[in-house]
Amino acid sequence: MNSSTTTAEAKKWSFWPSILRWIPTSTDHIIASEKRLLSLVRTPYTQEQVNIGSGPPGSKVRWFRSVSNEPRFINTVTFDSKEGSPTLVMVHGYGASQGFFFRNFDALAKHFKVIAIDQLGWGGSSRPDFTCRSTEETENWFIDSFEEWRKAKNLSNFILLGHSFGGYVAAKYALKHPEHVQQLILVGPAGFTSETEHMSERMTQFRATWKGAVLNHLWESNFTPMKLIRGLGPWGPDLVRRYTNARFTSYSNGDDLTEEDSRLLSDYVYHTLAAKPSGELCLKYIFSFGAFAKSPLLYRAPDWKVPTAFIYGHQDWMNYQGAQQARKNMKVPCEIIRVPQAGHFVFLENTAAFHSAVLYACRKFISPQKDNDSLPEGLISV
Repeated sequence: MNSSTTTAEAKKWSFWPSILRWIPTSTDHIIASEKRLLSLVRTPYTQEQVNIGSGPPGSKVRWFRSVSNEPRFINTVTFDSKEGSPTLVMVHGYGASQGFFFRNFDALAKHFKVIAIDQLGWGGSSRPDFTCRSTEETENWFIDSFEEWRKAKNLSNFILLGHSFGGYVAAKYALKHPEHVQQLILVGPAGFTSETEHMSERMTQFRATWKGAVLNHLWESNFTPMKLIRGLGPWGPDLVRRYTNARFTSYSNGDDLTEEDSRLLSDYVYHTLAAKPSGELCLKYIFSFGAFAKSPLLYRAPDWKVPTAFIYGHQDWMNYQGAQQARKNMKVPCEIIRVPQAGHFVFLENTAAFHSAVLYACRKFISPQKDNDSLPEGLISV
């Protein structure tokens, strides 16, 4: 592993005056907490920092407008698989990292060559200064860095799975580079509709209140939850532990995190969130207040060129009806699957059903002769 660049970035970080630099984390802490979390996975894997250079080839800007010419890296884990298995690339969502999929790697590695990444500016990947100033620039930050990673890994035909904001990035990538993606799997994807379609009367009324005005101002000021965690310094880990314990024990399907799972996940989440701000600052350029997309995927539905499967938890706050609306204008195969007893983090909350949904979505790559298999029991097609 080559982590000298990311470690150097962490040391040079001067976001807080030195007297206030009391945040108990670093890039080394992130990688160490990742290893501890992935010790729960039985399938052997390799971890590497994939060099994506200092900027897109032919571009006059670095990642992005950085004054530094130093190369950047994408933190990558690759799991052992049977020779000839289809490749599944997994992309995490906002406020997350590849380790969030730790409960899925063993099951999926039986059928795929599983590769999971930390997007640029997240997790154990490089964290360049975020200097994007538009939706287009911000999308390119993620799309172009992923494309440089793909070329560095010499990948071509792969299945691309993205969760939440990672689903938005995966879809935008597939729209720009459809020749490399065999199948899209979008898990509770963000960004399908704008506030024009879904601005409810309740949201309009809330925005008119002083609380709504304050929250909208914080959103436009790019005040992220991560800033709060950093501001708490040594009290940050306890806040994250409380959140993790509450957030991922909501569904009574016998699939709750164990005490050890929760402890290691909390530790990992803290270190990935408290590190130098970078990719997290994308939020206000991609979404308006209320998480409505500024460049909705719904409007690109006629341009879709990759077969797509949507997977939503039954209690997911992301609305599957946006996918239904988009499907009407898609000219490629598209199916929408809902998973019971799960919310937005369906892959953590009902792992067995999530795995069934992924395998069903990829049935033609795993067992072509079973392409017409019926939907597994418990899953719902809409």
